[in-house]
Amino acid sequence: MSNERPLDAPRERDDASPAPADVKRRRFLQSAAAAAALGTVPHLHAQNAPPAADTADTTDTAASPPPAAPTQPVKLDINGREYVLHIEPRVTLLDALRDYAGLTGTKKGCDRGQCGACTVLVEGRRINSCLTLAVMHEGQRITTVEGLAGTDAPSAVQHAFIERDALQCGYCTPGQVCSATACLAEFAAGAASAVTADVRTPPAQLSDAEIRERMSGNICRCGAYANIVAAVRDAHAASA
Repeated sequence: MSNERPLDAPRERDDASPAPADVKRRRFLQSAAAAAALGTVPHLHAQNAPPAADTADTTDTAASPPPAAPTQPVKLDINGREYVLHIEPRVTLLDALRDYAGLTGTKKGCDRGQCGACTVLVEGRRINSCLTLAVMHEGQRITTVEGLAGTDAPSAVQHAFIERDALQCGYCTPGQVCSATACLAEFAAGAASAVTADVRTPPAQLSDAEIRERMSGNICRCGAYANIVAAVRDAHAASA
């Protein structure tokens, strides 16, 4: 009888050789161990590397903030009283009034001349105090909302605003009142506006359209425009 194994007979496994599953598992564990070992190499290099040089002493001096501008005394005539303020030349009139003179009735709204909340009167002319420097107004007469009322009663414009309830939150009201005061003075002086029929002649009457145009630089976010127009109309009638 021949000892040769048939070609299609299953081959007997040698107990000394590992099974295919064991080989795959062993190779996987070897690969994982090698990857873990290699992963520690950068960390070891970082630990053995010399400490980085201290860059605090080599900081570029140009990156440090510039020194503050020196202050200078500025004399301002505000509401009939002289104020001597020690401020930087770059301080706006609005910030000088609020932060240095303590007159916080003038409000800071947009801080870019769009809302009119910071309106004050300089030599009777209304301006946005956030767009001008305080040092530019030495020797000029400045009037804020605190200086409009008399010693014992509010001004005609202030009284009309109260009677007409021409405010809601009240934040824009100081600028509205100052602007309305100048508006009436401009009309009395014969100044025309963009809606005046003939700008070569003074307007015949202060109509609602004239009031809206002349007060258009003052924004009321609450939308109290109808009452503001009525208040300006009443103040004009009271002063006629």
